[in-house]
Amino acid sequence: MGILKLCIFSLIFIFLLKFHYISAEFFKRDVIELEEGPEDVAWVVQLSDLHFSVHHPERALSFEKIVGPALSMINPSLVFITGDLTDGKSKDLLTMKQDEEEWLEYQKVLDNVIKKSGLKKNVFYDLRGNHDIFGVPAIGGSFDFYSKYSINGQLKRSGLVNSVTIQTGERSIQFVGFDSITSLGLRGPTNLFGHPTDQLLDEISSELSVLDSQPAKPVIKIAYGHFPLSFSAASQSGRTLKETFLTHNLSAYLCGHLHTKFGKNLKRHHESNQHPLYSKHLLQLNGHGSLPNNSKTCSDEATEFKEFWEWEMGDWRKSRAMRILSIDRGWMSFVDVDFKLGAKNVIILPTFPLDSRFTLERSFHKCKMESLKLNSIRALVFSSSPVVSVVARIYDSRPGNLVTVLETPMKRNEDSTSRGNLYTCPWNFNAFEDPSPDRFLLQIEVVDNEGRSTLTELRPFSVGGLRARLSWNWKEFMVMGCQWEFLYFPILWLFYLLTLPILVFPKAIFVFLRKQYTYKSLVGNRKLVTCVAWILSELYNLPLVWFSIIVYLFYLILCPWLSGQVFTEGGERGYMTYRGWVLRFNEREKLDFHGFPDIMVVVLQHLYFVVLPTIIVIGTLVAERAVFQDHLRALSAKKEDDYLVKNNVSAPTSGRNKTLTLLHRRWIRKMLLLISLAICWKHFLNCRALIKAYVMNPFLHFPVYSLSIPLLLAYTIYKTSRAE
Repeated sequence: MGILKLCIFSLIFIFLLKFHYISAEFFKRDVIELEEGPEDVAWVVQLSDLHFSVHHPERALSFEKIVGPALSMINPSLVFITGDLTDGKSKDLLTMKQDEEEWLEYQKVLDNVIKKSGLKKNVFYDLRGNHDIFGVPAIGGSFDFYSKYSINGQLKRSGLVNSVTIQTGERSIQFVGFDSITSLGLRGPTNLFGHPTDQLLDEISSELSVLDSQPAKPVIKIAYGHFPLSFSAASQSGRTLKETFLTHNLSAYLCGHLHTKFGKNLKRHHESNQHPLYSKHLLQLNGHGSLPNNSKTCSDEATEFKEFWEWEMGDWRKSRAMRILSIDRGWMSFVDVDFKLGAKNVIILPTFPLDSRFTLERSFHKCKMESLKLNSIRALVFSSSPVVSVVARIYDSRPGNLVTVLETPMKRNEDSTSRGNLYTCPWNFNAFEDPSPDRFLLQIEVVDNEGRSTLTELRPFSVGGLRARLSWNWKEFMVMGCQWEFLYFPILWLFYLLTLPILVFPKAIFVFLRKQYTYKSLVGNRKLVTCVAWILSELYNLPLVWFSIIVYLFYLILCPWLSGQVFTEGGERGYMTYRGWVLRFNEREKLDFHGFPDIMVVVLQHLYFVVLPTIIVIGTLVAERAVFQDHLRALSAKKEDDYLVKNNVSAPTSGRNKTLTLLHRRWIRKMLLLISLAICWKHFLNCRALIKAYVMNPFLHFPVYSLSIPLLLAYTIYKTSRAE
C-alpha cells in the first residue's frame, strides 16, 4: 500500500513539474528594460506591405538601401513588420501563389538591414499578411516559407500571438502581435480578409490581461496585425477583434494591408458607446467617430468609456512608407515618413502637445494629470548630421490666415546615455486653451550643420485633449468605414431583391389578370410603374430569355460557381459558392466553407457589374424592339415605310422628323450593342483572371458562369434584330 502511494505521489509530482515547465515556456514573454534616457519615453518603428517580388527587384533594393541606415539613425526599441512580406504574384498579377525565391530575397535583405541598423535581431518582429499565405495548404507545410525564412520563424516564435513589453521605469508598454490569417491559405483573389478564430481571440485576451495584475505601474497596451478591422471577419462564435480590444482597454491597433492608394487618412477611432448603427458593426461615417463629451467635470463620477485608435500605415511597395510611434509619459504620437524621394537626413516626431486628430479622451483627462506634464513642448529629433537649432512655432488659424503666436527655441535634454535626442521648451499651456480642437497648429523646424532646414507638417492640438474631426474621402470610407463581413449578405440579397421579385411577380400577376401592357399603354400613362410593366411584358414575349435569366439567378445561389485549384501546386480542387470555397466534408459530414467573406470580391463584382447590367440591357433591347415595331406600324399606315425601305432613302432631317430618323436607323439599339460588348469584355476579363488564378478551363470547370452571360446577350440581340 505504501509503495502504491509512493508511485501515485511520484506521478503527480512529475505531472506538476512537467506542467510547470510547459506553462513557463508557453507564457514566456520578452521584456525590454529602458535604462537610458530620455526618461519615460520609448519609440518603435512599423513597416508594412513590403511585397518583395521577383518581378520588381527595386522594392527590395530600396528597402535595403534606405531602411538599414534609417533604423540606425532612429535607434528604435522595437521594429514591427506587419505583413505582406513577399508579393506572391505573377508578372500579370493574376496568378497568386508562393515563390521561394522571393522568400530567400526577403531573408537576405532583412539580414543586411539588421547589420546596417546596428540593432539586435530579436527586436524585429514580422508577421504574415494574406500575400504570405497565398496557396499554403497548411501552416508548417512545405509551402509555408514564412515559418522558414521570416525573422519570427528563425527565432522560433512559432505561435500566432507574440507579446513584448517595454519597461520605462514609470510604466509598462505592452505590444501584442498576432497572425489572423486563414487556416487554409487559399490563392487570391479570394484571400483578402483576416480570420481570427475563437482560440486566437482567447490567446490575445490572455496576453492583454497579463499585466492587469500589476497595479503599481500604469500599462499602455498596443496591438499590431496585418488586417484592418474592416477586413477582419468574426470568429465562429461571433466574437470580433474590436470587442476584444475594447474589453482590455487597448490604446492603439497598428495594421497595414490597404496601401496608401486608398488615401492617407486610413485611421479610425473605436469606442464602446458608439451610435447604434455603428454598434451593429455595419459602418462608420468618419474617422473620429462620436466626439468627446466636453461638458464633463472633475466631479463627474461617470464610468470611463473604452476606446482605441486603429492606425493603418500604408505600404512600402509603392509609397516607401515607415512609421515611428512614440510613447512619451503615456501619450502616443506618430509620424509617417515618406521615403519615395530617398533617404532622410532629419526626421522630427513631436510628442507633446498631442495631435488633436488622434487623441484618446481617457488618456488625456486634465482632472487626472499633473500640470507639470503640460508645461513643455516636446519633440524627438533623429538626425544623421549634428543639429544646429530646433525651433517650435505655434500658429493661430482663427483669423482666417495663419498668425504666428509663439516662436521659441528648443533645447536638447542633456543625457550622456541617451538613446535619442529629445528637445523641449517651456510654454504657457493655459494661453492655448480653446473650445476648438484645431484652432492652434504646431510646427517644428530643425536646421543641421549643413544649413538644411526640415519642417514638420502643421499639427492641430488641444491642451484640453479635445479630439478634432477626421474626415474620409469616399475611398477611405469604403475601405475603413464599412465592415464588409456584415455588409456582404445585405448587399448580396439586395441584388436578388432588385431582380427576382421584379422578374417573377409581374409574370404571375399578368397571367392571373390576363392583362397585357403595350407601348400604347405607356404613351397613354407615362408613369414608372407602367414603364416597368410594359418592359416586362415585352420580355415575357421572349420566354426563353426570361426563363434563362431566372434559372441563372437560382443557379448562382444553389450551385457551385466554379471548380479550381486553390493551393500553390497540385492538391485537391475545390469548388466555390456564394458562401465560400468547399474543399472537403468535416467530421459531421457537413460542408466546410472557407474564404468567407473573401469570395465577395468575385460574387458581388459579377452580380453588380455583369449580371445586373446584362438584365438591364436585355430589358432595354426588347423595349427598343417594341418601340421600333410601333414605329413601323405607324409608317405602314402612312404608306411611308415601303418608300424608305425600297429606295433606301434617308429620313428627312427636319426637326419634326429627327425622332423618326433615330427610330428608323435604330441608333439606340446600336448603343445597346456597344454596351453589350463592354459587358462581355468585362466578363471576359473576370473569367481570364479566374482561369489564371485557379488553373481552370472555362468549358470544364465553370461553363455556366463563363458562357451564360455572352449566350444570353447574343440570343437576345438576335431575337430583337428584326421587328416581326
